[in-house]
Amino acid sequence: MKPPKGEKKEEKPRPIDDILQSNIWDVDYEPHIKVDYEKCVTCELKPCVRLCPAGCYTLLDDKILFSYEGCLECGTCRIICPRDAITWNYPVSGKGIYFRFS
Repeated sequence: MKPPKGEKKEEKPRPIDDILQSNIWDVDYEPHIKVDYEKCVTCELKPCVRLCPAGCYTLLDDKILFSYEGCLECGTCRIICPRDAITWNYPVSGKGIYFRFS
């Protein structure tokens, strides 16, 4: 049903997972992010696991697992890492995420 003339239809916020699914990734075989896992062992907080918006960092038996394929290229991980264990670069030209806004 259409709203009466002059009234705007109230839009509900879309879940972030729905928004991310509209994007396209052209993943390079060479990772643009490298993690020094030996430095991660001494990190108690492991903020990359909680703060990466794409969920590229996970814990398995108290060890960091990293997967760059779904990276949003925001750079959050390199800024929040207290051990400087993350080397971050943009992907090679033409690779990475293509944001699509729908």
